[in-house]
Formats: sequence, C-alpha cells, structure tokens
Amino acid sequence: MEGTIYIRMRNRVQSPPNEKVYLKDAAQIIAPESLLPRLKSLIIHQLTESDGNIVVVDVMKVIGIITEKFNGIEVQTIGPAQTIIEVVTKKKGVSIPFFLLIWFLLFFGSAMTLMNFHEDVSMRSVQEKIYLIITGEKDTKPLLFQISYSIGLGLGMVLFFNHVFKKRINDEPSPLEVEMFNYQMDLDNYVILNENKESMKRVNDD
Repeated sequence: MEGTIYIRMRNRVQSPPNEKVYLKDAAQIIAPESLLPRLKSLIIHQLTESDGNIVVVDVMKVIGIITEKFNGIEVQTIGPAQTIIEVVTKKKGVSIPFFLLIWFLLFFGSAMTLMNFHEDVSMRSVQEKIYLIITGEKDTKPLLFQISYSIGLGLGMVLFFNHVFKKRINDEPSPLEVEMFNYQMDLDNYVILNENKESMKRVNDD
C-alpha cells in the first residue's frame, strides 16, 4: 500500500474517563479517500484510571501506530508535536449557599479594594478640587460629581472586560481572556516539557 498522509496534531482535546482516543480526535488528517475512514478510526490511546487527568500523546507514537497498521505509507506531520488529552469528568452543580458565599466575598472584597485605593490616592480631595474648579463653589460632598464618577467607573469596567453577565459586547477578546489564554499556553508548554523529561528519564533508567 503506497501513499502519503498529512496529520496536524491538535493542541488540546477533552475526553471522558476510560474512553478510547481515536486519531480523528487528536489530529487533523489529509489522506487518500480509500485510507481516510480507517485512519480516523485508528485508536492511538486507551484512557485508564492510572493516566490521571492529563495525558500527552507524542506525534512519534502516532506515526509508529500508523506505520504499523499501514505498510509502505509515508506520514508527514505539520504543526505541534504533541497533543494534550484532558480527562474531564461530569461537573457537580454549585450549591446556592456556596454560590452566595463566593459572591459575597468577591463583592465586598472588590468594594474594599476600590475604597482603599481611592483613600490612598486621596480621591475625595481630588474630586472636591475638581468640583471647585468647575463650579467655583466649595463642597465637601460633591455628590453630583461622585455619583457620576461611580457610574462611569462601573461602565468602564464593563467595557474593559467586554461582558455584560454572559453576553459579549463585541468579538474582541477581553484582557482577562487574553491573560487566561496565555496562562493556558504556559501550562500546556509546562506539561509537554515535563512529560518529555519524564520520558527521557524512563528511557535512561531502562
């Protein structure tokens, strides 16, 4: 059997526990039509309890499985050299008391942070001076200015995070989403590098 197939390993995929991971799940495949169905149904890993919640599948393992099943075939790889398989279990629902406790801590924690920040930078005196400059009147409680400032602060946070509850304002990712993406990339790189070190250690021990 002759031919060339092209595979591109996915960065990260999710799978339930104790499931079989097929090549179509872990990689994108370009191959002759006669080979494609068999390649897609090729098992590259069987998840077990000992795997934990993270498994790294190397492209060399995948190439070995393909060449073992298909004699005389050439495999070309593109993109990442490993795929991270994340074993996901069914999540339990969050209880109402626990949700309210988290909401309470976040709400009052954020409020205390804002108040302490404004106190550190003497925001009250600054607002009084701005109010005096604009109106020409001295007022120790410029409520009109303070209420407007508070509303503007809230709207600014909504625009900054690009979300109103679960609704996205526009397609541009928020700074928080970018930071979470960078964190996930760093975490994936660490998992891959750590797995490579463990593999080299096992080879040397053998």
